[in-house]
Amino acid sequence: MSPGIIGLIVILYFALLIFIAKITSRNATNESFYMGNRQSKWYLVAFGMIGASLSGVTFLSIPGWVGNSANQFSYMQVVLGYFFGYMVVAFVLMPIYYRMQLTSIYSYLEDRFGYYSHKTGAIFFLGSRILGASIRLLLVANVLQMFLFEKIGVPFEVTVFISIALIWVYTNKGGIKTIIWTDTLQTFFMITAVLLMSHIIADDLGLYQSGVIKAINESNYSKIFFFEDPNSGNYFWKHFLGGIFITIGMTGLDQDMMQKNLSCKNIKQAQLNMTTFSAVLIFVNLVFLGLGALLYMHASETGVGQGVAGDLLFPTIALDPSTGMTIGILFFVGLIAAAYSSADSALTALTTSFSFDLFRLDKRTDIDQEKARKKIHLLVSVLMLVVIIILKYSTSANAIDNIMVFAGFTYGPLIGLFFFGILTKFQLKDKWVPVICVLSAFITILLRHYSAGGAGVDGASSGILGNYRIGYELIVFNSLITFLLLFTILSKKLKSNKG
Repeated sequence: MSPGIIGLIVILYFALLIFIAKITSRNATNESFYMGNRQSKWYLVAFGMIGASLSGVTFLSIPGWVGNSANQFSYMQVVLGYFFGYMVVAFVLMPIYYRMQLTSIYSYLEDRFGYYSHKTGAIFFLGSRILGASIRLLLVANVLQMFLFEKIGVPFEVTVFISIALIWVYTNKGGIKTIIWTDTLQTFFMITAVLLMSHIIADDLGLYQSGVIKAINESNYSKIFFFEDPNSGNYFWKHFLGGIFITIGMTGLDQDMMQKNLSCKNIKQAQLNMTTFSAVLIFVNLVFLGLGALLYMHASETGVGQGVAGDLLFPTIALDPSTGMTIGILFFVGLIAAAYSSADSALTALTTSFSFDLFRLDKRTDIDQEKARKKIHLLVSVLMLVVIIILKYSTSANAIDNIMVFAGFTYGPLIGLFFFGILTKFQLKDKWVPVICVLSAFITILLRHYSAGGAGVDGASSGILGNYRIGYELIVFNSLITFLLLFTILSKKLKSNKG
């Protein structure tokens, strides 16, 4: 596909988003930027959250994931864990947030434990979300760079700048009120593109005669459940439990995802949104994995993409001239939709957390608050630009693995701290909370580093845990370590649990 066509797709796409932003940001206020005036329709939030949850990482990494014989469809084990995690979020965490009428969910920690706990929770979120959002956007920027900007002589740094600048333009005024609508549109584009591409590839392979689902099921890519080796990283219970805890951390304790849920009219609508979204997400992830199997079958059959694996398999096949322009156009529409539905909400959530948790803009007048909020929005955009460029030259692993590992280190302390507040009535020595959370993350890093297959094992088959290989349950270890360590800093007084 020519760079001209790709460039036209990008221009038309963002023109549409800016048009929607102009409509939805009329009479915008600070309340509409942060909370959408708490009038968002639950079904729009549910549908839009699909795109925000999946992002460009899912669009590229999940299809590429299935080619590894040790992976195949094992990601569904994590997805099943997600579902149960969403139930915890919907019926344990969200009632607390609504009861307290929170704008930033980390305000709960100040109410429950004190100033330092609040700041610790916010900083852990900010660090994790900046890294996660940057990895997601980096993945898409790499593809745009490879197939568009590099061919017209534009440096990678300029590609990233353009991407973030466009997001800033359509989120700067309307915030979450705009994002509810743009995410809905982008989710529609992404799912439609994936379904159509799956149909076209299956048709090209002649699979409709024997049955597409049957062909995928009989392929070498479709194994879902791995119960054979408890020491393996993809063992079912590791993925399943990891999925539960990742969801609680990356959704229930994540300002980005919760900000949309808290913009619904009431708790019952927010819970209806969450349960609907979690059920649909199972099907959508299965479609992505099915597409991955079809892509590997296509590569084997035609030779296009043969030998390419991981994140680059999908773009290599979709943009090859022999595949056809329709697939190429659908690929770019889906990719851009997936990438920016996640990045735009992340930028808004980061602005909200900086504004409320670090700079306490809620204590200022509306006019001063709006001026400061716009400056913070711009500074966060610049920060993401810098982080993406650093990551470009310092990471090389599969993007989905990077995100899961970062989540394990950063969201684990959040889960431990929040659930200590929810499940116990103990009060903590607030000033020691940051030390405990950092210590827990450090211990978890050492556990992973020196476990079987870790970087510190020096090629040996076993580590400090024997043959046990730490997988996505990393976040479970981190959460439990934090929870237990918090008992070492108990205060003598008790505090009633307001959750």
